[in-house]
Amino acid sequence: MTDTFDTPETGNITAEPLRRAIGDRYLTYALSTIMHRALPDARDGLKPVHRRILYAMRELRLASNGGFRKSAKISGDVMGNYHPHGDAAIYDAMARLAQDFNVRYPLVDGQGNFGNIDGDNPAASRYTEARMTAVAEALLEGLNENAVDFRDNYDGTLTEPVVLPATFPNLLANGSSGIAVGMATNIPPHNIAELCDACLHLIKTPDARDDTLLNYVPGPDFPTGGVLVESPENIRNAYATGRGSFRLRAKWHVEDLGRGQWQIVVTEIPYQVQKSKLIEKIAEVIQTKKVPILGDVRDESADDIRLILEPKTKNVEPDMLMGMMFKNSDLEIRFSLNMNVLIDGVTPQVSSLKQVLRAFLDHRRDVLQRRSAHRMEKIDHRLEVLEGLIIAFLNLDRVIDIIRYDDDPKAALMAENWAIDHKRATSEQDYIGPDRKAAGELTEVQAEAILNMRLRSLRRLEEMELVRERDALMAERAELDELLSSEPLQWVRISEQLRDTRKKFGKDYAGGARRTLLAEAAEVEEVPLEAMIEREPVTVVCSQMGWIRAMTGHIDLTRELKYKDGDSPRFMFHAETTDKLLVLGNNGRFYTVLAANLPGGRGMGEPLRLMVDLPNDVDIVDILIYSSGGKLLIASSAGDGFIVPQDDVIAQTRTGKQVLNVRDGNIARVCRPVDGDHVAVVGENRKVLIFAIEELPEMARGKGVRLQKYKDGGLSDVTTFHIANGLSWLDPAGRTRTETDLTEWIAKRASAGRMAPRGFPRDNKFTD
Repeated sequence: MTDTFDTPETGNITAEPLRRAIGDRYLTYALSTIMHRALPDARDGLKPVHRRILYAMRELRLASNGGFRKSAKISGDVMGNYHPHGDAAIYDAMARLAQDFNVRYPLVDGQGNFGNIDGDNPAASRYTEARMTAVAEALLEGLNENAVDFRDNYDGTLTEPVVLPATFPNLLANGSSGIAVGMATNIPPHNIAELCDACLHLIKTPDARDDTLLNYVPGPDFPTGGVLVESPENIRNAYATGRGSFRLRAKWHVEDLGRGQWQIVVTEIPYQVQKSKLIEKIAEVIQTKKVPILGDVRDESADDIRLILEPKTKNVEPDMLMGMMFKNSDLEIRFSLNMNVLIDGVTPQVSSLKQVLRAFLDHRRDVLQRRSAHRMEKIDHRLEVLEGLIIAFLNLDRVIDIIRYDDDPKAALMAENWAIDHKRATSEQDYIGPDRKAAGELTEVQAEAILNMRLRSLRRLEEMELVRERDALMAERAELDELLSSEPLQWVRISEQLRDTRKKFGKDYAGGARRTLLAEAAEVEEVPLEAMIEREPVTVVCSQMGWIRAMTGHIDLTRELKYKDGDSPRFMFHAETTDKLLVLGNNGRFYTVLAANLPGGRGMGEPLRLMVDLPNDVDIVDILIYSSGGKLLIASSAGDGFIVPQDDVIAQTRTGKQVLNVRDGNIARVCRPVDGDHVAVVGENRKVLIFAIEELPEMARGKGVRLQKYKDGGLSDVTTFHIANGLSWLDPAGRTRTETDLTEWIAKRASAGRMAPRGFPRDNKFTD
């Protein structure tokens, strides 16, 4: 319900629910963002700010073959006349149009520092200068010939074009990106020559399928080149639906250094990847040893891209090294396609390749019709003038007499009934003026033209020129009339224009040839660590406080080592640099650490919590060497557990992988490799239970099943063993004791068990 009331101070006030008021205003803002800021027009491929920049440069007469003007002047004119927003935003938009590494066909020719592929910003607008390129002029061609509608600018003092005529599909040629309210767009650049070929095919075959168009437009053509390795099926689906993604890789080759040495040279990097940040990430890959076979990265770029990747050893394959680099760095990216555009300048729509090209072609036909109609109006006006001039030449003496002696020569000329030479002034009824009453009478336009005629034009040669001009215009008018009345002829003319554009901006144009190669890349296979890391023996040492290190070689495990004050040894075992270490926290989470990444043994090591995201309140339960195909028995303090394959506990990230679910104050307590056919469990109450390992389920994650029932306390230890070999442990004297007659302790899983045998360790731990 809405109430309206008047107050003397504020006038009419309308009360409405807050929800509706906010909703209406936010909807207005959303529509403004979609239509006037974020989404491009499918017809000319431009957003309003870019369109206004080009129009303002045209008004400043900054042609591609003319002089440059200060960028501050250009952005100032755009802001003052057409785009009342920040000059910094306008200059940023203009600078991007000049960057040949961002725009496939730059629309602005910049002079000065307009930024670089390293990510450096352009210089201030007062230091740079700009003008239009030939490509930008092609977008503006026909603007003076009523090719498009104009609208008032923001303050109504000037007019600006609603859309540009655009002789080529700029939306696809240069691409676009933007984020609106509730929607976004991301369109990659393409090759103009290929787009023109696709348009020509669509003109010839209007019902062509999207698959057929891909014969002409095989994929994006990025300004920075690269290699497109997306499968043809995914490319087809992306262009057919308007949504998808493209895998783009850097271009590289192997450079032979002699004596078996080699290095990889990257000459093209993926689109929109900043070279400086790419090198930083590759350096981080080297530092974190994600690709251990990569030794160094070096930037030798000048005007061109030249990144050097040096391997650690010449024994590895270049393809293997690059496969790992594609997986671990931005040398391979995925470029998302979201062809969300204003298909008619108003309606946002996710469009297919065919729909976008069709929108462009329909726009070109509309431009052709409007330009032709405008030209006909000009011809009709000129023919009207020419008819009057020819009549004046036929009746020259009478015209001179009226001009010399009549008080109102204009009215007298229009009132006179003039003689016409029908041999030379044929078909005058085709172009008589709008206010002609009959043949032989002059219109106001014709009378004005006669009065403005110079005396030197009265020579005989000028009369012949007028007749020739009239005949040529009549022929041109007949052609235009035929063109406007025939749709097939219009498409023929549009096809001719597209061929001219293809020739102008094709392979012979600077940068017109295709830059992005298309290839089918083999999937990167998982490279075994043994192939990347030199296999060397180490001794892993971890203290009670979680400081871990790797001593070189297999040292004596009873050897005394130095630890920090208040710290003591806990884990110490032999391993190799190629091993993966599985770390189980008492939160039931597994973490994976590469032995090759452990700090050396010269110092005290580093906290394990810095290498993985192990919370401060979580203790380490066990550290084991990963064995492919092996299995682990894990159990909680509550006596619940299960068997899990080691392949399922490998963590791919620092945050680890949750395997054993624990709650209500319980923690993970035991983790043992499975080696045997029976399970032995001992509780804190010193009761032992033995049961067949088949009674335990194999799971990837969960709480598990009950191993042993407890009245008081919880689980102390668990192990697996072969029943035929008996169960072994160390007695208080340190001697190994083996019990083979275990009938007394064998029962079903989840039983309470019986008291441990005499001589069982007081700490309730089995011997591995």
